[in-house]
Amino acid sequence: MNNFLFDEFNPVLPSAWKQKIQVDLKGADYNDTLIWHTDEGITVKPFYTKEDSTNTKINLPKKGFHICQSIFIDDEKIANSLALDAIKRGANSIQFKASKPFDPKSLLKGFPGKTLLYFQLSFLEANFQTKLAEFCDTDNTVIQLDIIGNLAESGNWFKNLKEDHNQLAKIIAASKNCISISGDLYQNAGANIPQQLAYTLAHANEYLNYFGAKVNTKINFNFAVGTNYFFEIAKLRAFRILWESLLKEHKIDNKEAHIFTQPSLRNKTLYDYNVNMLRTSSECMSAILGGSNTVANISYDEIYHKSNEFGSRISRNQLLILQQESYLAEAQNFADGTYYIESITNQLAEKALTIFKQIEKAGGFLHQLKAGIIQKKITENTLKQEEKFNAKEIVLLGTNMQINKDDKMKHDLELYPFVKQRHIKTLITPIVRKRLSENFEKERLDNE
Repeated sequence: MNNFLFDEFNPVLPSAWKQKIQVDLKGADYNDTLIWHTDEGITVKPFYTKEDSTNTKINLPKKGFHICQSIFIDDEKIANSLALDAIKRGANSIQFKASKPFDPKSLLKGFPGKTLLYFQLSFLEANFQTKLAEFCDTDNTVIQLDIIGNLAESGNWFKNLKEDHNQLAKIIAASKNCISISGDLYQNAGANIPQQLAYTLAHANEYLNYFGAKVNTKINFNFAVGTNYFFEIAKLRAFRILWESLLKEHKIDNKEAHIFTQPSLRNKTLYDYNVNMLRTSSECMSAILGGSNTVANISYDEIYHKSNEFGSRISRNQLLILQQESYLAEAQNFADGTYYIESITNQLAEKALTIFKQIEKAGGFLHQLKAGIIQKKITENTLKQEEKFNAKEIVLLGTNMQINKDDKMKHDLELYPFVKQRHIKTLITPIVRKRLSENFEKERLDNE
């Protein structure tokens, strides 16, 4: 057949579709009935056509995504064994988490070459971190260190503003990819999507302003994704647009953002915990389709169990199934040309850019953080979410809807699953990661 199947049909204009829908509504108002406005101010329409396409070119990864296994370094030999086993079982990237210096030689003994390594460091010690950078393959090593993120989350600098920046400057001089922007903090604390994008961008801009715009090559980004499937895909794509725009303002040639993504903990639940696997499956798909460079899944029992072989294997296998059996190995461009996602992406980017400009006009991210304005904005949104959760407008299955009253958890807690009270003096009010269902779960545990 030389003719396409649908060539005999005349094209239908959006106005004709809308007219037909209006007739079928039998007098009800089209805008009031079918146009949906989210809490963030995003407009969602009942149908989309090519007229909604923005045709925005987004710089996405060229070779799909890495499957990452996260491992905490308590003992180098044990961490090494766990990492090698994870690689043997399908991971092609490892994220090592550390709260103190360690021996890189013991940790990386027997590692296959070209393995992409992430080091999430919750301490600042320039001598150690420069030696770590020198020991590792710089092209395949990402140091996840964020002095501003530490201030935002802990309320204090590692040492003080001047010393933190001086030590980071030494690490920058010796490392290729060593500044990590903790965008995941804002999602897990309850910020809405435009806020997450704007705060992450403004957060990164503080480093560009302090160290010079050329430090952009040293920056990587951490994001957390929730279960708002299409919006989370659009969020990651919108950030790449925003980052490219910011670099242009700094007169820097385009550089693709390096994005490390994990499922959010904010919507994970203690009760009916197997539902967490459904949530992380959806979230990992959003991370992949959104164009993440690396995706590190979390275990279904992350919030209340210590790291264990079963949970790690299940979380890794979820990604392997998506990559190998669901044909998402190189799905970073799948959302290109999708009218709905392009429309949401454009709106999220515009909303975030407005917030970003307000922050910069008011003195910058660090200034607003010290003044408590960023914390206040996040808290306002968090309270709205909690009100909706309590009213069951936000549903977490098995927790505030379809509750299994026979489900008992009090004697299965290896970790404390709630926000811990900290009685220390802080320079600023910390931004606190908190799960949406915590208050509900505390009450339920007390009643077991």
